Amino acid sequence: MATQIVNNSSVAAESVDVMIVGAGISGIGMAVHLRDKCPGKSFAIVERRDEIGGTWNLFQYPGIRSDSDMHTLGFKFEPWTEQKAIADGPSIMKYLHRIKAKHDLEKHIRFGHKVLSASWSSEDARWTVTAEKSDGSQVTIYANFVYMGAGYYDYDKPYDAQIEGLQNFKGEVVHPQFWPKDLDYSGKKVVIIGSGATAVTIVPVLAEKASHVTMLQRTPTWYAARPAKDALANFLRKIMPEKWAYAIIRKKNVWMQDITFRTARDNPQKVIDKLEKPLRKELGDKYVKEDYTPPYGPWEQRLCLVPDSDMFKAIAAGRADLKTGHIDTVTESGIKLKSGETIDADIIVTATGLKLAVAGKVAFSVDGKPVHWPDHYYYKGCMFSDIPNLAIVFGYLNASWTLKADIVSEYTCRVLNHMDATATRIANPVLGKELEQEELFDFSSGYLQRSIHELPRNSTAMPWKLNQDYLFDKKILLNDPVDDGVIQFYGPNSQQGADNREPSLEAAE
Repeated sequence: MATQIVNNSSVAAESVDVMIVGAGISGIGMAVHLRDKCPGKSFAIVERRDEIGGTWNLFQYPGIRSDSDMHTLGFKFEPWTEQKAIADGPSIMKYLHRIKAKHDLEKHIRFGHKVLSASWSSEDARWTVTAEKSDGSQVTIYANFVYMGAGYYDYDKPYDAQIEGLQNFKGEVVHPQFWPKDLDYSGKKVVIIGSGATAVTIVPVLAEKASHVTMLQRTPTWYAARPAKDALANFLRKIMPEKWAYAIIRKKNVWMQDITFRTARDNPQKVIDKLEKPLRKELGDKYVKEDYTPPYGPWEQRLCLVPDSDMFKAIAAGRADLKTGHIDTVTESGIKLKSGETIDADIIVTATGLKLAVAGKVAFSVDGKPVHWPDHYYYKGCMFSDIPNLAIVFGYLNASWTLKADIVSEYTCRVLNHMDATATRIANPVLGKELEQEELFDFSSGYLQRSIHELPRNSTAMPWKLNQDYLFDKKILLNDPVDDGVIQFYGPNSQQGADNREPSLEAAE
């Protein structure tokens, strides 16, 4: 049970064992794992919005859907039972609400709480978290451990691509992150600037009602066309229990994702040939190789999923088209390209990308010293050097987000149980010495490269790095000993780094 304590200002403050920041996929998953594996721990989920769902609640643009299959974007503990494996936003929200109800999470969620700061005290072995409520008042919550499930991008500000002349446009300008509910695009000429996952999702939906939709890209993207429904998964659910079918398809899809990614890096042409085949089939004489061939290899940036080839079908039918070019300026009535071509528009959609935000933009400090993230290394892809009792989820770029969220949740529970088994209150990945560094991401995506200077460091080897390999991470986080000789377990009044070895896997868990 959470307790109420009185702080120095004589104002009641909540105190919990674990604070979970964010009630999206990462936060909901952690709450379920915590209830299952650490049933004695009190916890609270603080969520800045008035609804669960995170990204799936925030984004309301037409056609919003997953860009990963739901057998891996779904949790390991809760089977995905819908027919479509590539699911729309409302179906994903329904899935999350089902989990919230099934595990009685509502009473643990503090809606309308935006976390502003988190201050760690080694003397007290706890975090003091300050949150702003919807009415503007502030509250303090004390937590022994903080779990950040707040996502990886700025909820308040999207990336500003600084499009020349955009202020001159007399029509409507819309960013997908803040899509107006009452936007009427029926019979309108729409230009979508961008060629990433968001643009690819919006094009076929708008093309159903708009007079015409143009996707304007500066650089082509690799597209992976696949059926929205997983025929094998739907068949298996008819002949065996849902949990069995789900587990089988989940393992199969993880394996296929891993094989595809490795093949893309080792033999890119083989993957290119496979990706181009459905494009040529659907687009016919509208397939222009230059418009669909990026200047980088597959999986050097994330592949864009096109379920049931819906975007290609809209282009083939003439309801939409794709143009490659650089914007010279936006005019009152459209866009002028540097080639001299003009594109008329009534609505411009700036699907130009997201802006990364480290740790939910929360102001962290440790013993009075502000945390500067580039001064710290990732530890096992989910904790940080010399920052105690803090875990964070940064999902995979080459696989589903939830795969990482699941194993980070389970690892955090292992850490918490180890602390109980060794009667310690602090878990601190102590760096000790400077390490050889390498690039944090082996991906050329713009949103990553723009923010690399704000992110934590990456070393060349575990445990001081963020991986993009689920199967490897799964072994490290779920099977290797918690006490690896690097992370130090101690109490607020004991010597840091005391020999608190894990007595046994069974005792710790």
